[in-house]
Amino acid sequence: MNKIALITGASSGIGKAIAYKLAEINFDVIITGRRGNLLDSIEKDIKQKYGVQAISLSFDIRDRSQCERAIEKLPQEWRNIDVLVNNAGLAAGLSKIQEGNFEHWDMMIDTNVKGLLNITKLISPIFVNKNEGHIINIGSIAGKEVYPNGNVYCATKHAVDALTKAMRIDMVEHNVKVTAINPGMVETEFSIVRFDGDKEKAKSVYEGIVPLYADDIAEAVVFAVTRPKHVNINDMLIMPTIQASATVVNRN
Repeated sequence: MNKIALITGASSGIGKAIAYKLAEINFDVIITGRRGNLLDSIEKDIKQKYGVQAISLSFDIRDRSQCERAIEKLPQEWRNIDVLVNNAGLAAGLSKIQEGNFEHWDMMIDTNVKGLLNITKLISPIFVNKNEGHIINIGSIAGKEVYPNGNVYCATKHAVDALTKAMRIDMVEHNVKVTAINPGMVETEFSIVRFDGDKEKAKSVYEGIVPLYADDIAEAVVFAVTRPKHVNINDMLIMPTIQASATVVNRN
């Protein structure tokens, strides 16, 4: 039987790329997100392209009751999950802390931290009970460095980094692997969301550079999940060649 992976935030960007790459190596995939129409299309496409099983769950990861209902509704044959990819996350706004927007802050904290915790709390007991499993948390360079105007977003990604280490400690006795994959600049919908849908402003972030792409991060996930049972990739920091740190970017 194929292994099963659950990927959050899989309707676009990195999450979508991860779903396709895992399906390509014969994982059955549970794809989740808020945009049900996109998830349905991806589910059908994955089944047709790779001949694996796929199922989509549309819910808001910030809402604990929605998370619980979605997981409870999973058919029995989908409950023996092997890999959890906590990918859902976002940045909202780019301002000094004294000029911050409370709604932006709540959105980032509720998605990047509480959402990750909601799903991990529901899925990790499966791994503990069967004495194996793999959690992959998609972090960020923002979880390693704090940059100007990144305050709350950086704080949430530092929290992801800390939680990854804590998960590894808490579940090491149950042989659960825990991996952090931390990208630098990746061209997805990330900047469009950060700038409240302003596509022109988002486009300027990537002008004059070759950033990372979603497939680059998905390939790192494939590498992590295909290591032998005795090997865990604790932490990966993946940057485009033109980016030396969170703020040092070669735009020549």
